[in-house]
Amino acid sequence: MWNETRNNAPGATSAVVQRGAGQSWQESPLVGVGELVKKHAAAPSTKFHLREKAFCDLVNLRGDAGDAAFLGAVESVTGCRLPVKPNTVARGNGYDVLWLGPDEWLVRSQQPQAPVAEDKLVEALQGQFAAAVDIGSGWTVLEVSGEKVRDVIARGCPLDLHPRMFAPGQCAQSHYFKASIVLVPVADNTYEIVVRRSFADYFVRIMLDAAEPLMS
Repeated sequence: MWNETRNNAPGATSAVVQRGAGQSWQESPLVGVGELVKKHAAAPSTKFHLREKAFCDLVNLRGDAGDAAFLGAVESVTGCRLPVKPNTVARGNGYDVLWLGPDEWLVRSQQPQAPVAEDKLVEALQGQFAAAVDIGSGWTVLEVSGEKVRDVIARGCPLDLHPRMFAPGQCAQSHYFKASIVLVPVADNTYEIVVRRSFADYFVRIMLDAAEPLMS
């Protein structure tokens, strides 16, 4: 979220990124649970670990997967062919593209960066019946990992998480308790979770609470 006036809250996780003198800065959605996340990070465990991948560039993309011009424009920006198979992920040059629906995708930078993907996509898609909308200020990306990570996720998510059913290269929209999420397996015992900013505080609290009995 861009904010020009609010002070850096103590204890925030990667609380802000300064963009330059006199410019706005970006505040982590986990600013309200900074002390809780700091306490979690201070006691590392092989069982379960949660961290935020703050300030990734996130764009909601809509268009016609059967339109060659649309596919080419997206590939020119992301460096990968648009995934058309349901619930799959394509990895490109600095971006991942997640299938959300027959005409909807999430474009996500692989590393924190300024929100530039929207402008690049809008320029590439000029004149086409398509849309690219920056949603980075309304969502964040978390990484969860460890020997018990699937057990922790399963406590609040109805998906079948067995690696034979849900493996790297796939993604799925679901929920964790009451929070809507996009869940992405990225490696053995490692997942990335895209969660709404408005649910981020709740999500972290309830996930760390669900993990606690499994940490011993």
